[in-house]
Amino acid sequence: MNKARKAGAEIKAVEALAQGNSLVHRLSPLSKLAMALAYIIITVSFGKYDYSALIVMLLFPVIGYQLALIPIGTCFYKLRIVLPLVCAVGVFNPVFDREIMLRIGNVAVSGGVISMITLMMKGVFSLMMSFLLVSTTPVDELCRALRKIHFPKLLVSLLLLTFRYVSAMLDEVAVMTDAYHLRAPGQKGIHFSAWGTFLGQLILRSSDRANEIYSAMLLRGFTGDFDYSPPKKYSRLSPLIALILISLFIAARLFNVISLFGRLK
Repeated sequence: MNKARKAGAEIKAVEALAQGNSLVHRLSPLSKLAMALAYIIITVSFGKYDYSALIVMLLFPVIGYQLALIPIGTCFYKLRIVLPLVCAVGVFNPVFDREIMLRIGNVAVSGGVISMITLMMKGVFSLMMSFLLVSTTPVDELCRALRKIHFPKLLVSLLLLTFRYVSAMLDEVAVMTDAYHLRAPGQKGIHFSAWGTFLGQLILRSSDRANEIYSAMLLRGFTGDFDYSPPKKYSRLSPLIALILISLFIAARLFNVISLFGRLK
């Protein structure tokens, strides 16, 4: 199996996860979308030195993965390419912020190191919650929820079509890659001299495939908006659960739970 087919298989695996029947899967997509957005906004709003208060926010996605019956390792594996990029965002903070703010024994820790760690935590936690949303909500239902909050129809259509077409494009890449290796047995990857031709052929094949898909959509009555499949029956407690969790997010932002426990001891 070449890399393109592996990438396509991973996308289909995420879609399969979204078809589960756990407690989290049974929550309405709109409630889950509201919780995910609130979580990300509140997580990002923490101060750049509030690493101790930010740790509490990790509990919510961790508990969510347990209730959704999805191993946390699956999240980190699927996001293995994005996570290093997120963690690299604050890598230069220690260079610009050298003021000593903490001492652990004889080790002095600068504000730049603390802000770098805090920024990494924000990125990782936000990605964990985003993946939890995607892996427990089918993309059709997620797009329906976006339309309910009056998200622009054009952007929702682009999101849905992009998600659907990525798999089709990866199939084209896989076919072209297999054809190339059959003509160049034993060669690792695609030679530099063939990159231009390969990319040009991919664009032409993708364009033809896109035209075929669009023609099929028109034949089925497409008029610029999608007639989504009838919504599933979700838990009636979804709005209440979303309200409670968002309240807990806000409480975790307003009160440093770690410090409160320290004082109680």
